[in-house]
Amino acid sequence: MFKGAWALVKGISLLLSRAELRAVLWRMILLLLVLFAGLTWGVFELSTAIGERFIPTGDAWYIDFLAWLLSLFAMLLALVIGIVSFVTLGSIAVAPWLDELYVRVGRLYGAQLKQRVLPWWKSVGNSMWNSVMPLATFIPMAALAAVFLLVPIYGTIVATVVWSYASLKLLSFEFMDTPATFSGWKWPQRKAQVEGNRWFYMGFSGLAMFLLVIPGLNLFVLPAAVVALYPQMQGEDSVSDHTYFPEA
Repeated sequence: MFKGAWALVKGISLLLSRAELRAVLWRMILLLLVLFAGLTWGVFELSTAIGERFIPTGDAWYIDFLAWLLSLFAMLLALVIGIVSFVTLGSIAVAPWLDELYVRVGRLYGAQLKQRVLPWWKSVGNSMWNSVMPLATFIPMAALAAVFLLVPIYGTIVATVVWSYASLKLLSFEFMDTPATFSGWKWPQRKAQVEGNRWFYMGFSGLAMFLLVIPGLNLFVLPAAVVALYPQMQGEDSVSDHTYFPEA
Protein backbone atom coordinates (compact mmCIF):
# COMPACT_ATOMS: atom_id res chain seq x y z
CA MET A 1 0.00 0.00 0.00
CA PHE A 2 2.85 2.37 0.81
CA LYS A 3 4.30 1.84 -2.65
CA GLY A 4 1.06 2.96 -4.29
CA ALA A 5 0.74 6.01 -2.06
CA TRP A 6 4.36 6.97 -2.72
CA ALA A 7 3.80 6.65 -6.46
CA LEU A 8 1.06 9.28 -6.25
CA VAL A 9 3.31 11.59 -4.22
CA LYS A 10 5.99 11.31 -6.92
CA GLY A 11 3.36 11.95 -9.59
CA ILE A 12 2.26 15.18 -7.92
CA SER A 13 5.88 16.27 -7.57
CA LEU A 14 6.63 15.61 -11.23
CA LEU A 15 3.42 17.31 -12.40
CA LEU A 16 4.21 20.51 -10.52
CA SER A 17 7.94 20.58 -11.19
CA ARG A 18 7.86 20.27 -15.00
CA ALA A 19 6.80 23.29 -17.05
CA GLU A 20 5.56 21.18 -19.97
CA LEU A 21 3.23 19.26 -17.65
CA ARG A 22 2.02 22.33 -15.80
CA ALA A 23 1.10 23.90 -19.13
CA VAL A 24 -1.47 21.14 -19.69
CA LEU A 25 -2.63 21.27 -16.07
CA TRP A 26 -3.62 24.95 -16.25
CA ARG A 27 -5.88 24.27 -19.25
CA MET A 28 -8.06 21.84 -17.32
CA ILE A 29 -7.99 23.43 -13.86
CA LEU A 30 -10.95 25.80 -14.36
CA LEU A 31 -13.27 23.04 -15.59
CA LEU A 32 -12.26 20.83 -12.65
CA LEU A 33 -12.91 23.74 -10.26
CA VAL A 34 -16.44 24.28 -11.61
CA LEU A 35 -17.15 20.55 -11.39
CA PHE A 36 -15.85 20.39 -7.81
CA ALA A 37 -18.01 23.35 -6.73
CA GLY A 38 -21.15 21.74 -8.12
CA LEU A 39 -20.43 18.36 -6.54
CA THR A 40 -19.62 19.94 -3.16
CA TRP A 41 -23.13 21.40 -3.07
CA GLY A 42 -24.53 18.02 -4.13
CA VAL A 43 -22.64 16.17 -1.36
CA PHE A 44 -24.00 18.55 1.29
CA GLU A 45 -27.58 18.12 0.08
CA LEU A 46 -27.24 14.32 -0.17
CA SER A 47 -25.77 14.02 3.31
CA THR A 48 -28.62 16.10 4.74
CA ALA A 49 -31.26 14.07 2.89
CA ILE A 50 -29.84 10.73 4.06
CA GLY A 51 -29.65 11.97 7.62
CA GLU A 52 -33.25 13.17 7.65
CA ARG A 53 -34.50 9.94 6.09
CA PHE A 54 -32.64 7.23 8.02
CA ILE A 55 -31.39 8.56 11.37
CA PRO A 56 -33.71 7.11 14.05
CA THR A 57 -35.29 8.84 17.03
CA GLY A 58 -36.64 7.40 20.26
CA ASP A 59 -35.93 6.72 23.93
CA ALA A 60 -34.09 3.37 23.68
CA TRP A 61 -30.63 3.25 25.24
CA TYR A 62 -28.88 2.59 21.95
CA ILE A 63 -30.63 5.30 19.88
CA ASP A 64 -28.03 8.02 20.46
CA PHE A 65 -25.15 5.73 19.49
CA LEU A 66 -27.01 4.37 16.45
CA ALA A 67 -27.92 7.89 15.35
CA TRP A 68 -24.27 8.94 15.62
CA LEU A 69 -23.15 5.88 13.68
CA LEU A 70 -25.69 6.42 10.92
CA SER A 71 -24.83 10.12 10.74
CA LEU A 72 -21.19 9.17 10.24
CA PHE A 73 -22.14 6.67 7.54
CA ALA A 74 -24.38 9.23 5.81
CA MET A 75 -21.52 11.72 5.72
CA LEU A 76 -19.08 9.08 4.47
CA LEU A 77 -21.54 7.82 1.87
CA ALA A 78 -22.17 11.31 0.49
CA LEU A 79 -18.46 12.13 0.55
CA VAL A 80 -17.45 8.98 -1.32
CA ILE A 81 -20.20 9.50 -3.90
CA GLY A 82 -18.92 13.05 -4.40
CA ILE A 83 -15.30 11.90 -4.78
CA VAL A 84 -16.12 9.08 -7.19
CA SER A 85 -18.38 11.39 -9.20
CA PHE A 86 -15.67 14.04 -9.36
CA VAL A 87 -13.04 11.59 -10.63
CA THR A 88 -15.42 9.89 -13.08
CA LEU A 89 -16.95 13.06 -14.51
CA GLY A 90 -13.61 14.86 -14.38
CA SER A 91 -11.93 12.07 -16.35
CA ILE A 92 -14.65 12.35 -18.98
CA ALA A 93 -14.73 16.14 -19.16
CA VAL A 94 -10.96 16.68 -19.46
CA ALA A 95 -10.15 13.46 -21.36
CA PRO A 96 -8.37 15.22 -24.29
CA TRP A 97 -6.07 17.10 -21.92
CA LEU A 98 -5.31 13.95 -19.93
CA ASP A 99 -4.32 12.30 -23.23
CA GLU A 100 -1.91 15.14 -23.98
CA LEU A 101 -0.53 15.01 -20.44
CA TYR A 102 0.19 11.28 -20.74
CA VAL A 103 1.99 11.80 -24.05
CA ARG A 104 4.22 14.45 -22.48
CA VAL A 105 4.97 12.20 -19.49
CA GLY A 106 5.96 9.40 -21.85
CA ARG A 107 8.39 11.71 -23.59
CA LEU A 108 10.01 12.54 -20.27
CA TYR A 109 10.67 8.83 -19.83
CA GLY A 110 12.03 8.53 -23.37
CA ALA A 111 8.96 7.03 -25.03
CA GLN A 112 7.70 8.45 -28.32
CA LEU A 113 3.98 8.35 -27.74
CA LYS A 114 1.63 9.87 -30.27
CA GLN A 115 -1.40 11.75 -29.08
CA ARG A 116 -4.69 10.40 -30.37
CA VAL A 117 -6.17 12.85 -32.84
CA LEU A 118 -9.86 12.65 -31.98
CA PRO A 119 -12.65 15.20 -31.83
CA TRP A 120 -13.36 16.33 -28.28
CA TRP A 121 -16.78 14.65 -28.28
CA LYS A 122 -15.34 11.32 -29.40
CA SER A 123 -12.57 11.40 -26.81
CA VAL A 124 -15.19 12.13 -24.14
CA GLY A 125 -17.41 9.34 -25.49
CA ASN A 126 -14.59 6.79 -25.29
CA SER A 127 -13.89 7.79 -21.70
CA MET A 128 -17.58 7.40 -20.82
CA TRP A 129 -17.64 3.91 -22.31
CA ASN A 130 -14.56 2.86 -20.34
CA SER A 131 -16.40 3.85 -17.14
CA VAL A 132 -19.27 1.43 -17.74
CA MET A 133 -17.61 -1.86 -16.75
CA PRO A 134 -16.04 -0.54 -13.51
CA LEU A 135 -19.51 0.69 -12.51
CA ALA A 136 -20.90 -2.76 -13.25
CA THR A 137 -18.50 -4.22 -10.66
CA PHE A 138 -19.16 -1.41 -8.17
CA ILE A 139 -22.96 -1.60 -8.11
CA PRO A 140 -23.22 -5.16 -6.64
CA MET A 141 -20.85 -4.25 -3.80
CA ALA A 142 -22.76 -1.03 -3.16
CA ALA A 143 -25.96 -3.07 -3.02
CA LEU A 144 -24.32 -5.44 -0.53
CA ALA A 145 -23.38 -2.48 1.65
CA ALA A 146 -27.01 -1.34 1.56
CA VAL A 147 -28.15 -4.78 2.73
CA PHE A 148 -25.77 -4.64 5.70
CA LEU A 149 -27.36 -1.34 6.71
CA LEU A 150 -30.46 -3.30 7.68
CA VAL A 151 -28.47 -4.99 10.46
CA PRO A 152 -28.43 -2.78 13.60
CA ILE A 153 -25.11 -1.27 14.76
CA TYR A 154 -22.61 -3.84 13.43
CA GLY A 155 -24.20 -3.79 9.99
CA THR A 156 -23.38 -0.10 9.64
CA ILE A 157 -19.71 -0.79 10.37
CA VAL A 158 -19.56 -3.64 7.83
CA ALA A 159 -21.43 -1.51 5.28
CA THR A 160 -18.86 1.27 5.70
CA VAL A 161 -15.96 -1.14 5.10
CA VAL A 162 -17.60 -2.72 2.04
CA TRP A 163 -18.55 0.67 0.59
CA SER A 164 -15.06 2.09 1.13
CA TYR A 165 -13.34 -0.90 -0.51
CA ALA A 166 -15.70 -0.83 -3.49
CA SER A 167 -15.11 2.90 -3.90
CA LEU A 168 -11.32 2.55 -3.82
CA LYS A 169 -11.49 -0.19 -6.44
CA LEU A 170 -13.72 1.94 -8.67
CA LEU A 171 -11.34 4.88 -8.31
CA SER A 172 -8.45 2.63 -9.36
CA PHE A 173 -10.15 1.88 -12.65
CA GLU A 174 -10.96 5.53 -13.23
CA PHE A 175 -7.40 6.68 -12.53
CA MET A 176 -5.91 4.13 -14.90
CA ASP A 177 -8.29 4.90 -17.78
CA THR A 178 -5.96 7.18 -19.76
CA PRO A 179 -2.83 4.99 -19.38
CA ALA A 180 -4.83 1.83 -20.14
CA THR A 181 -6.37 3.39 -23.23
CA PHE A 182 -2.94 4.33 -24.58
CA SER A 183 -1.80 0.76 -23.96
CA GLY A 184 -4.80 -0.56 -25.88
CA TRP A 185 -6.11 -2.43 -22.85
CA LYS A 186 -9.65 -3.77 -22.87
CA TRP A 187 -11.67 -4.57 -19.75
CA PRO A 188 -10.05 -8.00 -18.99
CA GLN A 189 -6.56 -6.46 -19.02
CA ARG A 190 -7.62 -3.53 -16.86
CA LYS A 191 -9.25 -5.86 -14.37
CA ALA A 192 -6.16 -8.08 -14.26
CA GLN A 193 -3.93 -5.06 -13.66
CA VAL A 194 -5.97 -3.86 -10.67
CA GLU A 195 -6.53 -7.29 -9.13
CA GLY A 196 -2.93 -8.38 -9.72
CA ASN A 197 -1.64 -5.24 -7.98
CA ARG A 198 -4.43 -4.94 -5.44
CA TRP A 199 -2.46 -3.37 -2.58
CA PHE A 200 -0.62 -0.94 -4.85
CA TYR A 201 -3.95 0.43 -6.10
CA MET A 202 -5.51 0.42 -2.63
CA GLY A 203 -2.66 2.61 -1.37
CA PHE A 204 -2.72 4.77 -4.50
CA SER A 205 -6.49 5.34 -4.45
CA GLY A 206 -6.59 5.59 -0.66
CA LEU A 207 -4.20 8.54 -0.61
CA ALA A 208 -5.94 10.02 -3.65
CA MET A 209 -9.30 9.84 -1.85
CA PHE A 210 -7.82 11.61 1.17
CA LEU A 211 -6.33 14.38 -0.98
CA LEU A 212 -9.58 14.78 -2.91
CA VAL A 213 -11.32 16.13 0.19
CA ILE A 214 -8.77 18.94 0.57
CA PRO A 215 -9.99 22.04 -1.33
CA GLY A 216 -7.46 23.31 -3.84
CA LEU A 217 -5.21 20.30 -3.63
CA ASN A 218 -7.98 18.05 -4.97
CA LEU A 219 -7.79 19.81 -8.35
CA PHE A 220 -4.32 18.35 -8.93
CA VAL A 221 -5.10 14.73 -8.00
CA LEU A 222 -6.64 13.52 -11.27
CA PRO A 223 -3.91 14.85 -13.59
CA ALA A 224 -1.23 13.79 -11.09
CA ALA A 225 -2.64 10.25 -11.11
CA VAL A 226 -2.17 10.06 -14.89
CA VAL A 227 1.44 11.17 -14.45
CA ALA A 228 2.04 8.80 -11.53
CA LEU A 229 0.70 5.66 -13.21
CA TYR A 230 2.98 5.80 -16.25
CA PRO A 231 5.74 3.68 -14.64
CA GLN A 232 3.22 1.21 -13.19
CA MET A 233 1.45 0.70 -16.51
CA GLN A 234 4.71 0.33 -18.43
CA GLY A 235 6.10 -2.22 -15.99
CA GLU A 236 8.60 -1.75 -13.20
CA ASP A 237 11.44 -3.18 -15.28
CA SER A 238 10.90 -0.86 -18.23
CA VAL A 239 10.95 2.42 -16.31
CA SER A 240 13.64 3.17 -13.78
CA ASP A 241 12.99 5.29 -10.71
CA HIS A 242 16.26 7.02 -11.58
CA THR A 243 15.21 8.14 -15.09
CA TYR A 244 17.02 11.39 -15.80
CA PHE A 245 14.88 14.39 -16.66
CA PRO A 246 16.81 17.37 -18.05
CA GLU A 247 16.01 20.68 -16.42
CA ALA A 248 12.96 22.45 -17.87
